[in-house]
Amino acid sequence: MNRIGRFLIGSSLLMVLIAMITPSAESAPPPSVSPTAALLVTGLQGATGSTVGPDGALYVTEGAAGRISRVDPQTGELTTFASGLPKAIPAVGIGGAIDVAFIGKTAYVLVTLVDHDVGGSDIDGIYRVDGPDSFTIVADIGDFNINNPPTIPFPFFIPTGVQYALQTFRGGFLVTDGHLNRVLRVTLDGEGQRCSVEHQQIPAERHPVAQRDDEEIECRHGEISVLIAFDDIVPTGLAVSGNTIYMAEAGPVPHLAQNGKVVAFGPKSTTATEVASGAPLLVDVEFGRGRSLYALSQGPGVPGAPPGSPAQPNSGALVKVNGDGTLTIITDHLNLPTSLEFIGTTAYVVTLTGEVWKIEGVSEPPYGVSH
Repeated sequence: MNRIGRFLIGSSLLMVLIAMITPSAESAPPPSVSPTAALLVTGLQGATGSTVGPDGALYVTEGAAGRISRVDPQTGELTTFASGLPKAIPAVGIGGAIDVAFIGKTAYVLVTLVDHDVGGSDIDGIYRVDGPDSFTIVADIGDFNINNPPTIPFPFFIPTGVQYALQTFRGGFLVTDGHLNRVLRVTLDGEGQRCSVEHQQIPAERHPVAQRDDEEIECRHGEISVLIAFDDIVPTGLAVSGNTIYMAEAGPVPHLAQNGKVVAFGPKSTTATEVASGAPLLVDVEFGRGRSLYALSQGPGVPGAPPGSPAQPNSGALVKVNGDGTLTIITDHLNLPTSLEFIGTTAYVVTLTGEVWKIEGVSEPPYGVSH
């Protein structure tokens, strides 16, 4: 079969799968109760990414503090899971530990905007958590991006990129880069080994572990490749269902609602299929209970603000993806949300202001609350 035939069949199958998991606005039953939002946590420092751990708790990155915090999803009790990660550079404003994911019981942290091209001395990449304050760099994404710049023409000024989301995929990871406009795939093949900074061919000033003790470090080289590349659409959050990858697009400045999109593609796709659009500056996409798809909008951009700036305060929203390509608002007036997770029928929203909001009763029957 020729390549065109394979592409058409693959695209048709992708559209069928999308239609199966995204009911139309007309066919989707209304929620039996209105979702209710309650403040669960305050005081987080530079909160951005989150995940649900193997113990059922919420884990949140605090980029400004260089740590991962565990949040009890019922009480909001905070405990430190890991600390000592590279911190966000104050002059940059964002970065450091920006997302977290688990493979089995092992946590991995995505670190960004700490490399030498933004005035830092650490490494942009994926860090494996080996203990409460010890880590192994398993993928040097900054170095990969410097040596493999985008081939699609659009303006960029940070060669190491701005990584945003970390999503497990087939024993490895997918990583979005909102500055270089692409999704990277990172595999974790190969055995751990002892190796020096010279063996890694990484300048000493870029290696945080070497700076601390100047000894040999354990390293495990992850293979990095560009899975799919885009024009200037600003990819953000990720979700996976089988072989289909769902991605949120913030859209370029000024972050118009029609440019806030959820798209889908496969691991061998060269283009993405639009699933839904209509909410400004989408920053995450996740499946709720019952396989309903939701997205998180940070809200309209601030007029005249430079690229990378957050949205207008208190303008964010949790939205539901409908099969007809529209988005339905579930909860609005969220203040600078950055990350979304589901535990059962409850949504958890992390905000740039250091809060975690608990939104109960999001899923509809038969998966939500009914009376």
